[in-house]
Amino acid sequence: MEKTPALSQIFEPIRGDLELVDREFVRHVESQVAVIPQIGRYIQTSGGKRVRPAVLLMAARLSGYQGDRAVLYAAVVEFIHTATLVHDDIIDDSELRRGRLAVHSRWGNDITVLLGDYLYIKSMALALTHDTLDIVRTLCDVTLRMIEGELYQLTKNGDAGITEDEHFDIIRRKTAYLFGGCGQIGGMLGNIGAEKEQALQEYGFNLGVAFQLVDDLLDFTGDLKALGKPVGADLREGKMTLPLIHLLQQGEDRAERIVRDIIESRNATDEQWAEIMTMLHAHRSIEYANQRAVEFAERAKKSLHAFPPSSERDALLALPDYVLSRDR
Repeated sequence: MEKTPALSQIFEPIRGDLELVDREFVRHVESQVAVIPQIGRYIQTSGGKRVRPAVLLMAARLSGYQGDRAVLYAAVVEFIHTATLVHDDIIDDSELRRGRLAVHSRWGNDITVLLGDYLYIKSMALALTHDTLDIVRTLCDVTLRMIEGELYQLTKNGDAGITEDEHFDIIRRKTAYLFGGCGQIGGMLGNIGAEKEQALQEYGFNLGVAFQLVDDLLDFTGDLKALGKPVGADLREGKMTLPLIHLLQQGEDRAERIVRDIIESRNATDEQWAEIMTMLHAHRSIEYANQRAVEFAERAKKSLHAFPPSSERDALLALPDYVLSRDR
């Protein structure tokens, strides 16, 4: 079986642009209020993979765009994503983010909430530096969907009876639409027409669903070093993910009792976790969630058939395979 390329290898053609995105991010968090650039630098060095800005940059190249606005909009996307992360960590009361203290753990909730607000507004101010209202509209739309997704997830937090459809609705809003927007904006910059723009949006959207499903799976298959957070953290925070939803659909009463107990106590003993893992494997629930991730990854790749072969298309085709194999 052919080895999946490393992310650095996939991103090599846009490495210079990604460095410019990082520089743009740092430049635009400069402020006379010293805590803003201080936190900005802390976030910037936290080891994020920059997948969303990379999708936008590669989609723009695939669309034949060669100007400097791709870097600007990729920085906007990074601002939006970062704003969501810092707010998410407060909502989830997550102490760690990528193996380091989350922003709110270091600076407190009050400062972190306002920093997230600052990043959202900064992202739109940046986007408005060019007269491209259609792109700003797309960015506003995906940002609103993300916030709706966060609110919807909160209403379902601690609900062991959440359905698969409801779970996928949260994934679409919280993750997939921003990925889709990245692909679409790349196409809009290249002015390639509605059909190919749509193909790039679908690529990003399906990649985003696969990305989130794999992220959820790492709660069961990863380790503390790879995750930067304790294994089983999602369930301890009251979040039901696809493997658990599938397991409870099998009518396993013992599983339901343990899941409800963990959600209620916000804690899982080693024995409870071991029993849950045994049942997940017995009912092939992890395998089921992984197969769903594979389906969305394949859909993402299929969308690129609208484009002729090129190194840019090859890079985008390699990304879903990387997503499926990451941190395993």
